[in-house]
Amino acid sequence: MGKLKKEKSILGQISVLSHRLVLVLVVPIIISLVLMLVYAWKYHSSILRMETITSLKNVVSVQIPGTVWNIVSGRETFAGSNIYVTISSVEETIETISSQTGEENRLSLIVAERTMGTLENYVDRIRDNFEAQLPVVQSEEQLEEVRDVANLVASMLEEYISGEITSTARMSVSMRIIVICTAAFEVLTVIVALIIRNRAVRTTALSVRQPIERLEEAAKSIAGGSLEGRIADTDIAELRNLTTQVNIMADRLKSMMEKSNRDAKSLRKAELRTLQAQINPHFLYNTLDAIVWKAEAGEKDEVIQLTSALSNFFRISLSSGADWIPISQEKKHIEGYLKIQQTRYRDIMSYEIDIPDDLGEIYILKLLLQPLVENALYHGIKIKRGGGKISVSGKKEGDSLLFCVKDTGCGMTKEQLLDLNERMKNGRPTVSEGGGGFGLVNVNLRIRLYYNQADGLEIESSSEGTLVSFRVPLRTREEIYENESVSG
Repeated sequence: MGKLKKEKSILGQISVLSHRLVLVLVVPIIISLVLMLVYAWKYHSSILRMETITSLKNVVSVQIPGTVWNIVSGRETFAGSNIYVTISSVEETIETISSQTGEENRLSLIVAERTMGTLENYVDRIRDNFEAQLPVVQSEEQLEEVRDVANLVASMLEEYISGEITSTARMSVSMRIIVICTAAFEVLTVIVALIIRNRAVRTTALSVRQPIERLEEAAKSIAGGSLEGRIADTDIAELRNLTTQVNIMADRLKSMMEKSNRDAKSLRKAELRTLQAQINPHFLYNTLDAIVWKAEAGEKDEVIQLTSALSNFFRISLSSGADWIPISQEKKHIEGYLKIQQTRYRDIMSYEIDIPDDLGEIYILKLLLQPLVENALYHGIKIKRGGGKISVSGKKEGDSLLFCVKDTGCGMTKEQLLDLNERMKNGRPTVSEGGGGFGLVNVNLRIRLYYNQADGLEIESSSEGTLVSFRVPLRTREEIYENESVSG
């Protein structure tokens, strides 16, 4: 056995593309941000260190010599001056800044810290002179030494600040180079991302367009009367169900045609089914055209919604060959049809469906409402300037069901309405029948045939729109199966 072909998904391909683009765009941005944050932190730390050392210069060159002078001149005492606290604070600050500084600028701080020890020694000598009650002249000599050492420490601190300024300037140049390189790299990254995106979009569009074109060709072939061709299975997940449903539709149509040829007694019902089935392929390949346009335009959500709606439309149309379906399915059928048509005619058409959910399990003959909605769209709304609205309603009245399809289209003239009523009364629909109203004539005949009643559709029309209504008996699922077994 060969390897199974890997299933593709439109959403999966788009997800992979988006993840790749995010990776290509985000990673360089994160790297550049980290680099800039690191340099900004270093720059800020350097500024703080320079501000701290600048404040120390004033303490060393002015405050400490001034305090020693006050002690020597007798204005202050050692205990009251806190001179040792000041010296200790300066030494601790220099030591802290030194531990935060790189090797290239640390030497000045090391020298300054050692020199502060010398300054402290001179202060100790002055203290010893006072304790020994020596003449002030000897303390004045030590005072001059204190001043000289303080100036030396200040010059070391100044040298450190100059070195930090030079380092910060080099850091600023490096940061500017990083910013320029990052900007250039981001531009290159965006260009690469656009190239990847364009190639991925073309690949995705091609992988989606080809199976849709095959679907369209098969639908046209079916519409032309050829029921032999089948669509090959696709590896696009979202289209596999639709492909299956189209093939099933073709199989059903072929079975119905063969049965109509074998069974002369059921010729009239088979003819009506065949005529009804003629509508779907035309609608199908028109809708597939719209899906192709949406796929090429990159509108993934619209493609998915249209594909799902179309798949549901044909699933209900087929209904496993059943003629009778619950009202909930008929409602879902026209909802799918109107959703598809609104995508194509969103600027000219709006719709409203008012069928209570409590009618959902009641059975009716399938495909009664959709042809009436289609007729309202193509012969009412579409040809009216400015478009209009289609309203579908259903309700229970006693043992009957009343359905109405109303549009605000251009309406019919009295002559057209008279001709249509005449055709519904006496005529039999044919595929080549002109003048519009084919769907109405077909539905009218099906109602009369399957419900075995004289009246079918009732039509009221004016320049403001058209109202088509019909009343049928209320039937449960058990009644339908009982009638079918009796007729069989």
